[in-house]
Amino acid sequence: MEAAPTPAPAPHVLVVPFPAQGHALPLLDFVALLATRGLRLSVVTTPANLQLLSPLLAAHPAAVHAVTFLFPSHPALPPGLENTKGCGPGQFPTFIHAFAKLREPILAWVRAQPDPVVAVVADFFCGWTQPLAREIGAAGIVFSPSGALGTAVMHSIFRRLVRRPADSDDGFTVAFPAIPGEPSFQWRELLMMYANYMAGKLEEQVGESVRQNFLWNLQESWGFVSNTFKALEGRYLDQPLEDLALKRVWAVGPVAPDTDAAGVRGGEAAVGAADLMAWLDAFPEGSVVYVCFGSQAVLTPAVAAALAEALERSAVPFVWAVGGGVVPDGFEARVAGRGLVVRGWAPQVAALRHAAVGWFMTHCGWNSTLEAVAAGVPMLAWPMTGDQFFDARLLVDEARVAVRACAGGIGFVPDAGELASVLADATGEKGRDMRARAKELAAEAARAVKEGGSSYADLEGLVQEIRKLR
Repeated sequence: MEAAPTPAPAPHVLVVPFPAQGHALPLLDFVALLATRGLRLSVVTTPANLQLLSPLLAAHPAAVHAVTFLFPSHPALPPGLENTKGCGPGQFPTFIHAFAKLREPILAWVRAQPDPVVAVVADFFCGWTQPLAREIGAAGIVFSPSGALGTAVMHSIFRRLVRRPADSDDGFTVAFPAIPGEPSFQWRELLMMYANYMAGKLEEQVGESVRQNFLWNLQESWGFVSNTFKALEGRYLDQPLEDLALKRVWAVGPVAPDTDAAGVRGGEAAVGAADLMAWLDAFPEGSVVYVCFGSQAVLTPAVAAALAEALERSAVPFVWAVGGGVVPDGFEARVAGRGLVVRGWAPQVAALRHAAVGWFMTHCGWNSTLEAVAAGVPMLAWPMTGDQFFDARLLVDEARVAVRACAGGIGFVPDAGELASVLADATGEKGRDMRARAKELAAEAARAVKEGGSSYADLEGLVQEIRKLR
């Protein structure tokens, strides 16, 4: 009897996350989706970031493997820093530059493997992996932790080197005529990292390294994978964008799981998910505002005081995850019973999916945005920096699932009375239509990732393209 043919080995994909919570988490969620579709994945990490991979490695032990490298040192970074969570704003570009020094160790590791790597999937801050992929004969795929609009704007400014006239201020408007809808943003709403680069505030080698990452993504990659879906960003996905070098974009989101029962997504929570759910159970449906500004932003004492005053004056029930920030003395005692302050990481996915939570005051980071969209919770948009102003425009002006709470950016102190009015209006009758719209968009998000949906189709199509590379 003729022996059965030996099955072909699973295609080997190298994955390079960028060590920041908001970047690594969605890419690891995407890796889980690829693992369930029969690919073999080697994920680059460093010793201090290995714990982020633990749930993934436990869930897919045969398909996903960690490849650990020592984090490259840099004289401008504190010893032992391996994640941007410990970065000051001025250190972020240097961190990107330092991480790129992993190129040679990774290249040596790849060349020592018994089976070839057929594709390299890397965060858009790791553009240095794109020429590496070409060098080893693999397809280079850029993973964007941002939306399609934000990804296009960020790559556009570094490609075009948009300049601000010398006699203008931070309100100078920059237009993007090649992007559908011709969006425009004020200079202060563009990346702080870009503004510092153009102002010559970055060390020359660091600045050029950051810019080159974006150029490599455009010049060398096979295409982009974006954690978004067509019902949210269809106008930026229907046709290739000039600002993304006309590259293919696979829209595969939302990639995050629907639930996080243990409340440990992204790190150990400061409050147990069960305890938080029990506290929320005491409130009527849709009455609570959940407040959180992500893992990077820390409110100044003046901004925190204004927000605390607004929450107190509005009389709305709330949960405020303050992260590493502070709250005014006596605030918690004054709002006891209707307000809960969480110092540290909160089980955000679980909170947003609780029936009592009706609104989310957010910095509009893309992970938080998609978690709210998937949960059907409208947003009070308070963008701070990065791609957050681009996201806020999308949510407020196009998707119509958010209202502007504050538009001043990081460090801006809002008027507490005006902010209290925004909170009261949102949770009252004036917010009814937007809450309904958010539920509709959540249904669209759920359909996108199921068989027959747009994101499901893009994911399956990408996997088939990778299989052809063997």
